[in-house]
Amino acid sequence: MKNDYLELLERKNEIMKKSVGIDYSVFESGSIAFDYEGMMEKVGYSLEEIREIQNETCVGNTPMYELRNLTNLVRSLTTERKGARIFLKDEASNPSGSFKARRAATAVYHAKKLGFKGVIAATSGNYGAAVASQAAMRGMNCIIVQECYDSKGKGQPEIIEKARKCEAFGAEVIQLSVGPELFYTFLKLLEETGYFNASLYTPFGIAGVETLGYELNQQMKDLTGKNPDAVVITNAGGGNLTGTARGLIKAGADKTEIIAASVNLKGLHMASDRDFNKKSFTTGHTGFGIPFTTIPDRSDVPRSAARPLRYMDRYVTVNQGEVFYMTEALAQLEGLERGPAGNISLAAAFAIAQEMDKNKTIVVQETEYTGAGKHIQPQLSFARNNGIEINLGNPIDEIPGKTIVLPAHPSLIKIQDLDLNQLRKSLIKNCLSGLKNKNQKNISDTDIQFLAEETKTSTTKVKEIIKNISHKMKL
Repeated sequence: MKNDYLELLERKNEIMKKSVGIDYSVFESGSIAFDYEGMMEKVGYSLEEIREIQNETCVGNTPMYELRNLTNLVRSLTTERKGARIFLKDEASNPSGSFKARRAATAVYHAKKLGFKGVIAATSGNYGAAVASQAAMRGMNCIIVQECYDSKGKGQPEIIEKARKCEAFGAEVIQLSVGPELFYTFLKLLEETGYFNASLYTPFGIAGVETLGYELNQQMKDLTGKNPDAVVITNAGGGNLTGTARGLIKAGADKTEIIAASVNLKGLHMASDRDFNKKSFTTGHTGFGIPFTTIPDRSDVPRSAARPLRYMDRYVTVNQGEVFYMTEALAQLEGLERGPAGNISLAAAFAIAQEMDKNKTIVVQETEYTGAGKHIQPQLSFARNNGIEINLGNPIDEIPGKTIVLPAHPSLIKIQDLDLNQLRKSLIKNCLSGLKNKNQKNISDTDIQFLAEETKTSTTKVKEIIKNISHKMKL
């Protein structure tokens, strides 16, 4: 198996090029920098063309709700002049029940156009259902590879729920235990079937999300007469934030604050068999959010089109108990029952709205469908069965992997800010390590400019960071 794995990895770039239809090498400089915008233009479709592609399969044009009751609750907890209006973009209205239908629609359409007979995606999340749904509409075969179980064969209810949804759309679902076998199996299937790699992280997938940001902004202008002041986006692999932010910019909302939100799962390792079933959310947590923010190219394609640090103005975390609480609050105060993982950004927005003036607006950028395994109760029951204590109290006392603390009062819902400068430093350090591994020591002006764009900062700041860390790395 080890030899097979190593041999397969040697053919990785060849397999990717054939299965995605992109020669990533043409965008490389041989150093740190690469042509990101050139890669994004490789999609070959304008924003309007992507909207037309999505309209063909009823993707997009999802409703925008003003959450008046939650806004009133916010205002009851803060000072007289504070309490921004909260709006919610209901992406659960897409055919597969999440915003990821937008990513899948573009990827599957392109696969069909290129003449592929089927598509493959490696995901344990909503994207699998989205790809399966779009493949069914386009008359294509579909294989979804899931990281589903720990070594004892115990699978999370949310992942199993998504497998059922994929199968309902006619996809073949291959379920694996946590570990390197996911990427091995994925590569092997791509090579054996000759199917299109409908990766979450290709330019096609990210460009598909741009319509969400554009559409969101147009709806807010219709409802309020102006661009939103802030948009809160659940952050995991970074594609959600990247695509939405790019769409907002194309809509002229370049001053809108982009806020990333993840569930705090500090101390849990997502590739660890021991920790795999200690989490209650399979996405939208720091176990994906922070690594993909600081090393975007850890994805299943040579260069990820999801590069969230380029666009985020703020990164906050909330706790699991707060998300469960806000899921019930959304259902009982606004009459909208949606899946917990999609309410991560809602929990963050509820706290942030209390900081903002009354005349400001904050948008929760997406929702996701709920179902048997994605409901609160099976997730909490699964946590109890895995030795997690469920308590009522102050969520600040929650310990990931040991306790889930439901807030005793909505005033206890708070956000924790992550240090963006520290994340920028980590990304630059990781890029320098890659340069060192190539036995290169020269950092060009092009590299500096690229890193400034990657970190949404200045070349002066990048040079300062490099100066502070390069001597430790002996560069």
